[in-house]
Amino acid sequence: MVRLAEGDFARETVYGTEPVDVARSFAAAGARWVHIVDLDGARDGSRRQTEAVARIVAAVGEGVACEVAGGLRDDEAVAAVLAAGAARVVVGTAALRDPAFAERLIARFGAERIAIALDVRDGLAVGQGWLPGASGVVVEEALTELSDRGARTFIVTAIERDGLLAGPNLELLGRMVALDRGAIVASAGVSSLVDLTAVRRIGCVGAVIGRAIFEGRLDLAEAVHLVDTES
Repeated sequence: MVRLAEGDFARETVYGTEPVDVARSFAAAGARWVHIVDLDGARDGSRRQTEAVARIVAAVGEGVACEVAGGLRDDEAVAAVLAAGAARVVVGTAALRDPAFAERLIARFGAERIAIALDVRDGLAVGQGWLPGASGVVVEEALTELSDRGARTFIVTAIERDGLLAGPNLELLGRMVALDRGAIVASAGVSSLVDLTAVRRIGCVGAVIGRAIFEGRLDLAEAVHLVDTES
């Protein structure tokens, strides 16, 4: 298990070697979704961890849905991960480069199984967001375009907050929610129950939490309980 800071492969922290065990611990704590990122695939632009995804899906059981991201840049890659048991895939770079790609996936698999990653730096949704200078699209324009193509779920990552435990970018997330063009999942910086409550109050439907759990700053079972009691 590896966590990057600001999506930078030169700034990685290794938390363990067996993702199946980690996923099982998440399931035992009450998580209903597990977010899986194929970092090798994200860097290389090709899926690399389909077998690992299948093992994780089998380990957590039917009560937990797995969402997979990283390197899913063609129809075949997406189909393979869904066939391995993923409930939903996340596409980012390829969808930004070619919104018709996202539209085609949604038509084939359904909007509930395709989420869009919007990795944001300086107001731009960028592909290969960990690379400095990567070109991008104004994030509001990207979200609107992909919503018009049928996307209904967007995972919004403020790159400058990713993996730093510095709190979420509420201003960015609030702008995305205010567009009212789909469900917004907060990513990057959520490191406490206070942060989790804050993103929920501005209208995000969920949050991706990683490093805060691995480093013991946020208890997953407590987070699940908080969400359940506030629902």
